[in-house]
Amino acid sequence: MLSSSIPDGRALMTDHVAAPLISLRDVEKAHKTGGGVTYVLRRVTLDIVPGEFVTIMGPSGAGKSTLLAILGMLDPAFAGEYWFRGLPVHAMDVRKRQALAREQIGFVFQQYHLLDDLTVAENLSVPLDYRGVSKSDRAARVADVLDRFNIVGKKDLYPSQLSGGQQQLVGIARAVVAEPSLILADEPTGNLHSAQAREIMELFARLNAAGTTIVQVTHSEENARHGRRTIHLLDGWMEQS
Repeated sequence: MLSSSIPDGRALMTDHVAAPLISLRDVEKAHKTGGGVTYVLRRVTLDIVPGEFVTIMGPSGAGKSTLLAILGMLDPAFAGEYWFRGLPVHAMDVRKRQALAREQIGFVFQQYHLLDDLTVAENLSVPLDYRGVSKSDRAARVADVLDRFNIVGKKDLYPSQLSGGQQQLVGIARAVVAEPSLILADEPTGNLHSAQAREIMELFARLNAAGTTIVQVTHSEENARHGRRTIHLLDGWMEQS
């Protein structure tokens, strides 16, 4: 177990526990209202180590999506500290924060967010283009992911020509094509029927077994069972199980 930790998110380790990939310290998110302040997150302190599969659950309005947006470096307007690989996200300017997110984080959304005017292969190439990967390397990585996800036959199709399950599969492939340290998934099976949902969660389990750190937001108890740890949010406060 950890013997001690220091504020930059690094830790003194034994042989069994890695230093945290993510460290949150007293993270709070609030909105000003006519009568004062409404808190969305309260004093969230959390460590996530490389290779974990963490589930965030809670009722609507509990702060789940807000926490995921902060983890994804999409929302800088919070109080407290966020350390990623020992780097102070809370103190970064916009450019540095966005660059770190592009390099380290892949996103999977309930609504897929594929670009309708691009083919499957072109959608997969977009994150690599953002990272400045050369054209030849982009082609090689896209070809590899198409093969790994068994969607080579779909590479020239457009999103409108795919089923919901196929679109989500492409969305996950796009999230992993740049080999991120962390995948954040927001209700990744919310628009899928049960058989498709099981296939997607089995895919997440395989990615996690191969070493990818995953944090998912879900209302599904079945999906939560694929994770190794569950964080429950209620009125912005966090409990773990």
